[in-house]
Amino acid sequence: MELGAFSVSLAVKDIAASRAFYEKLGFAAIMGEEAQNWLIMKNGDHVIGLFQGMFDKNILTFNPGWNANSETLPTFTDIRQIQQALKTGGIEVGADIDPESTGPANFSITDPDGNVILFDQHV
Repeated sequence: MELGAFSVSLAVKDIAASRAFYEKLGFAAIMGEEAQNWLIMKNGDHVIGLFQGMFDKNILTFNPGWNANSETLPTFTDIRQIQQALKTGGIEVGADIDPESTGPANFSITDPDGNVILFDQHV
């Protein structure tokens, strides 16, 4: 099962302070608006999202259909197939995606330690 691009979405208290910190680690903002309290930052193939006031905890994120540069892959495992495989494997899934739908969709799961994993397909 190909999960797509991986990133960590961080729930930050002060987006400007977090941006300055991660810039010192070599990350640069590639998407988002600090004034809207969200930024996507990248260092090589490593991607982090900074989100102030949007959710309570950090989230692991997979983007089916994208590579590390947010470019659409020519072939990929559709999010609906991923969701079905996880359900078949006994993993409880959040809101179901209509299996007959196409295009962008998302769902989340929670690991045994309470970490949220978001599957967010944009294509």
